[in-house]
Amino acid sequence: MTNSLLKPRFSTSLMRATLGAVALALLAGCASKGEPAYTPKELRSFNETSSLDSQWRRSVGDGFGRARYPIAPAREGNTVFAADANGLVAAFNAQSGEREWQVELDTPISSALNAIAGQVYLGTRNGEVIALDQRDGSVAWRSRVTSEVLAAPQANQQLLLVQSVDGQITALDRASGEERWVYTSSQPALTLRGTGTPMVIDPVTFVGLANGRLATLDNRSGQPLWEMQIATPRGRSDVERLVDLSGQPVLSPDGLLFVTSYNGRVVALEATRGGVLWETNLSSRHTPILVGDFLFVVSDDSHIVALDANSGQEIWRNDDLEDRWLTAPAFADGRIVVGDFEGYVHLIDAREGNLVGRTRIDDSGISVRPVTEGSTIHVQANNGRLETLEVTP
Repeated sequence: MTNSLLKPRFSTSLMRATLGAVALALLAGCASKGEPAYTPKELRSFNETSSLDSQWRRSVGDGFGRARYPIAPAREGNTVFAADANGLVAAFNAQSGEREWQVELDTPISSALNAIAGQVYLGTRNGEVIALDQRDGSVAWRSRVTSEVLAAPQANQQLLLVQSVDGQITALDRASGEERWVYTSSQPALTLRGTGTPMVIDPVTFVGLANGRLATLDNRSGQPLWEMQIATPRGRSDVERLVDLSGQPVLSPDGLLFVTSYNGRVVALEATRGGVLWETNLSSRHTPILVGDFLFVVSDDSHIVALDANSGQEIWRNDDLEDRWLTAPAFADGRIVVGDFEGYVHLIDAREGNLVGRTRIDDSGISVRPVTEGSTIHVQANNGRLETLEVTP
């Protein structure tokens, strides 16, 4: 690990980048086992100062399928919701693991779940969006969008925003599923497998697109208020020109918007007008997390990087897990949490950047972001195994 620690307040080669882009591009068009295209670092022993104690584990259907659909679980209150690629959705008590209900939908699921205000929202391979009642799993409504949905639908008070793989963003009425408006973007010839996830607040929606642009949409009409190019395509081939904004923009309480991009940069913007506050060259297809004045980013070579959220300056970087195809980061009780392609969960001290804990969930691998609540971590492996861990001390 390299560490350029600032006052605490709270490269890899072109060949690697090219190989990584090729591997991700291939995933755009076919099923894959998700094997790394280059050699991951071997895990080494370290001073474990935090333990990950298993609380309960359950099996959720047949997992994410050969295509490794990004069906991340969700939690609201004391219930965890999880699903498999074949259409099974289940609810579990977050403390005991008791299965509260299970339903089998008549359509294959492809998106992460979103649990909010008494409902669970999800998208399917055939372009359906489904709202389930959190109490019993009954279908509240079903609606159709233009194509397959891989990103979790996102809600404000009135609308559910759905980003589909053809680049369209559809606003649905949260109560009925009725279509309110559609925003259409241009798609490049080749994209990463996956899409960005909208960031939705009551007046506007921030959308990262496969062409490297960020759009801010008026939720009343779907019209763009402003757009800007976050990542600029460069190179001669379609692979070299991949610039997807495949993570979700992160909005701070004081109106800063943080955006990651593949083959591009991390950018901090003034959310109301899009003015650039800082930028740094760091390629990431993952959603970052903001904790206090720290912005944590998992790069495309699986470095975990802490940036000063006010300036963009690098505070620390951990490369101990390089090329291990890490998930997007989560945060649990002062630790950064990531999963990897071999099924390990890793804990990194958020202030210092060193590894402090590790456990293995399942050798099928972990490809979706863990869900955290305080010191509790819910992790779903690719074969569907859902395990709940407690961080101590």
